[in-house]
Amino acid sequence: MRPTKQPAWLAAYAPVCEAIAALLHPYGEVAVHDIASDRIVAIWNPYSRRRPGDPSLLDELGDLETVNGMIGPYEKVGEQGQRLTSVSALLVDAEGQARGLLCVNFDRSPFDGVAKLVTEFAAVMTERPPELFSRDWREEISLLVDEQCRRRGLRRDSLTRADRLALVGALDERGLFATRNAVTHAAHTLAVSRATVYKLLKEARS
Repeated sequence: MRPTKQPAWLAAYAPVCEAIAALLHPYGEVAVHDIASDRIVAIWNPYSRRRPGDPSLLDELGDLETVNGMIGPYEKVGEQGQRLTSVSALLVDAEGQARGLLCVNFDRSPFDGVAKLVTEFAAVMTERPPELFSRDWREEISLLVDEQCRRRGLRRDSLTRADRLALVGALDERGLFATRNAVTHAAHTLAVSRATVYKLLKEARS
């Protein structure tokens, strides 16, 4: 929604505000406050039910003249208890005079609910039954590589030769290369050739 009358300085910012509101619709409320009148002069996606002309209450924010660029992101709580992430930016005219304050309030509560659902759905409910996996050497190789990468903060797609050498050494210490085709599976897990695994294994054992 746009007001019937807008201050002249707002014309340069309105298209940007509309773009932000369109991108974040329906979860992003975009409001522009006029510093001089302490009123809302434009608002898009107004889920807070505020309207142009409503009081801005900018005095609660302190001295806006000391604001340099952007404030936030910071957390807020909506009228209905929804969790918001907000950011504010000072708007100036062609002469550099502070005229308004742009505030974007993003309602992240729907996404918090989705994140909670995904976390609960993907959570491991019980430990792996040892009787099912004790002889699954492929699973053991994959788990050990994953465990070592997590422990050392390594990304599987950016392992160095030294990283792979350490991982091959750890696999060998577990006796996981005693099984036929284990080298092939380890090569696939580490994204290298079988020849590379053999070279690393020889070096790890020397």
